[in-house]
Amino acid sequence: MPGAQASRARVARRIATAAAYGGGGIGLLGVGVAGVLLTESRLAIRAIGLLEGDPPRADGVYGEAFADPADTRPPVRLLFLGDSTAAGLGVLRGHETPGALLACGLASVAERRVRLHNVAASGARSCDLAGQVRRALAFRPELAVIMVGANDVTRRSPASQAVGLLADAVATLRGAGCEVVVGTCPDLGTIKPVRPPLRWVARRVSRQLAAAQTIAVVEAGGRTVSLGSLLGPEFAARPEMFAADRYHPSAQGYATAAMALLPSLCAALEVWPEETGRSGPVQGDAVLPVAVAAAAAAGQSGTEVVAVGPDGGRRWAQLRHRLRLGLPGAGASPEPEAASANSHPGAGDAGAT
Repeated sequence: MPGAQASRARVARRIATAAAYGGGGIGLLGVGVAGVLLTESRLAIRAIGLLEGDPPRADGVYGEAFADPADTRPPVRLLFLGDSTAAGLGVLRGHETPGALLACGLASVAERRVRLHNVAASGARSCDLAGQVRRALAFRPELAVIMVGANDVTRRSPASQAVGLLADAVATLRGAGCEVVVGTCPDLGTIKPVRPPLRWVARRVSRQLAAAQTIAVVEAGGRTVSLGSLLGPEFAARPEMFAADRYHPSAQGYATAAMALLPSLCAALEVWPEETGRSGPVQGDAVLPVAVAAAAAAGQSGTEVVAVGPDGGRRWAQLRHRLRLGLPGAGASPEPEAASANSHPGAGDAGAT
């Protein structure tokens, strides 16, 4: 295992262990380093600016065009929680949000209608997940997607505390019979207004948090997908992937992230088709100790980590690089039948995602 990956695995396990035992004081940066970088981070936030308005509402039923007319089952209940990337800040139309994209994509694969409920909010951190989960359980979700972590980094939340709160949210949802897929903290080191040395620190801290999130989520019974690509190398090279603030994804950017998440959502509901043309695992697929799998996934965008073995995954996890299917075209992605009054309680402050 490469040195950087081994170091990331050790740090991630230490953070996850502290979270499990209630340790709240372990941070991702030392106080001295954080103080040196404080001025630069303020300048970066000022350069990023703030997108005005709330994310578009997208709650409702998707996939009528894909459903079997003879299927009398109720729609799959899909829930979105987390920060503004889960809410879809940066796009103008509801069907461009990640929730709507994935509801439509899931409907097309499952050939069944999907009802989307989104309780994510701009500026949310892991400490906000408990309230979101309480509201969400009223919808009796079958599948939940959580996207959180960027604001924990930018607001310097204690890492073990953030990871512990995420684990609690996953465990509560799993206890209610809901499958959970977590998009881990994106790579904040490729945001254009962030310059070295803050950029290097942001990348290191983001990946450490993503790895620790993976350990905690897998051990709580969920699965993760690395969202380094959400703000990662592909986005750094293609400015059209960003919204006007050069921080949040554009419609094209959200579609790219949704394609990385869709296979794991389908697999969680056991509707993912057999991947044709594969005589065996894709190169890089492996069963590894949880911390090692988490560290590897943090550096490989779009990688899924899920528990394997009789111990519930506390020691072993499968690292998977799933084949991606294109999302249904815009013409096949209908507007929801009905909108919920509980969508998106409001936008966050500058520097919040």
